[in-house]
Amino acid sequence: MRLLTLNCHSWQEENQEEKLDILAKSIVDNDYDVIALQEVSQKNASDEKVDEHYGYVLLERLKALDRTEDEMVWTFSHYSYGTQAEGLAILTRLPIVRTTEFFITGSHDPEVWKTRSIVRATVLYEKQEIDLYSCHLGWWSDTDEPYKDQVDRLMEQVDSERLSILLGDFNNDAGIKGEGYTYLLEKGLFDTYTLAEEKDSGVTVPGKIAGWSENEQQLRIDFILTNQPVPVAYSRVIFNGENQQIVSDHFGVEVELEIK
Repeated sequence: MRLLTLNCHSWQEENQEEKLDILAKSIVDNDYDVIALQEVSQKNASDEKVDEHYGYVLLERLKALDRTEDEMVWTFSHYSYGTQAEGLAILTRLPIVRTTEFFITGSHDPEVWKTRSIVRATVLYEKQEIDLYSCHLGWWSDTDEPYKDQVDRLMEQVDSERLSILLGDFNNDAGIKGEGYTYLLEKGLFDTYTLAEEKDSGVTVPGKIAGWSENEQQLRIDFILTNQPVPVAYSRVIFNGENQQIVSDHFGVEVELEIK
């Protein structure tokens, strides 16, 4: 199973249309089964036009490239940048059995920008049901919406009897021990980057970006995690200027899982 996660920073990018084309072509060329996206926005929240929703625009680009089997599930988290309705999405060509959305923050108010929801899609793969989550969590130091509480609410939704794959922007650097990344592992999650037979640096944020305005370091904050150990052929950063052109303020992560 080939998977991609990307915080796409939708409608905030210069040359956004060109970057959408790059993303769509890469999805086709790399033959992903699952694409998890964060910061997937409806450009003008009041209009609810399909052609202003980043996810639906991407689906149309895929169809134009003769990849027509994908379905999208999307959930709305909060309003951002004045007029946008921001959320998370999963695009997949695998059969979708059911979908769920739920909050991981104490706030459920879309006017509060720290409000976070999660979207889950249960799919069929090799005759088994697998749960996929697109995730966008807050920061370790946040006292309004404590990170541990967000992770606890997320893990309450994870079925330990079924393989779950959590993809997304977890907003905690894997290089900092004793904080958010450590807590994710303490909750029983496995990092596919660690499990991978082949891997690169894993860096997904090169410096200052939205939400990390004081950052001067290279960070690995975008993960693909599982609730069970699985064989991982490779984990690679993509859209970093070396493996494909940059399309967002985050780089993406692609993995191949050997699920039988």
